[in-house]
Amino acid sequence: MSKNILITGASTGIGAETAVCLAPGNHIYLHFNNSKQAAEKTAEKVKSKGGKATLLQADLSQEAGCRKLYAELTKTADKLDVLVNNAGGLIKRQAVREYQWSLMEDIFSLNTFSAMMVTSLCIPLLEKGTDPNIVNLSSIAMRHGGPTATIYAASKSALDSFTRGIAKELAPAIRVNAVAPGVIITPFHDNVSTPEQIKAWSEATPLKKNGTPMHIASTIKFLIENDFITGETIDVNGGLSMR
Repeated sequence: MSKNILITGASTGIGAETAVCLAPGNHIYLHFNNSKQAAEKTAEKVKSKGGKATLLQADLSQEAGCRKLYAELTKTADKLDVLVNNAGGLIKRQAVREYQWSLMEDIFSLNTFSAMMVTSLCIPLLEKGTDPNIVNLSSIAMRHGGPTATIYAASKSALDSFTRGIAKELAPAIRVNAVAPGVIITPFHDNVSTPEQIKAWSEATPLKKNGTPMHIASTIKFLIENDFITGETIDVNGGLSMR
């Protein structure tokens, strides 16, 4: 049975790979903000894999953008089977002694508030879906703090807590899980991580390598397909953080 799947931040990186991974036989709603050309390329890949693609543009760091996304979604979707809250970003590294209120707001709006708002808005559609479930994208940063990225780490920790809370609140009708990626080589790192940092992370990882978007996309697919998992955060980081 074809699924309606909404993926936020789906133009590049993990979101784009997840869209292609879940494409066969499904209708993928690809959210993007500024990267229209990249989103269009992802849509073509979805179609080449046997899926249907619909592009949805919105700035999810604003409440109005979240509501715009939902309004556009409901124009063609009368139900939603899967919501992947992937939109997010580090924005900027900053030492704790230099914190600015505006940066804290920006990071939490993009990484936490957007997922919370989109989830809230989409519940009526998810309630009409088949085995409906939500997958949130957390981060290894919430496990070890991420020096100079502690605002980002805190925003992802909040999302992790949100995952467990709504998993209980929405059960048994809707499952909710999260994936916490380690160092994944995507455009995420382009402006916030140096080649030296990326190399150091690889060397510090027990598996001696950084991850790819497919490592995360395949985990998201697993969570969607396994109907006996809810309230869980799956760490996918090559052993860089263990519990």
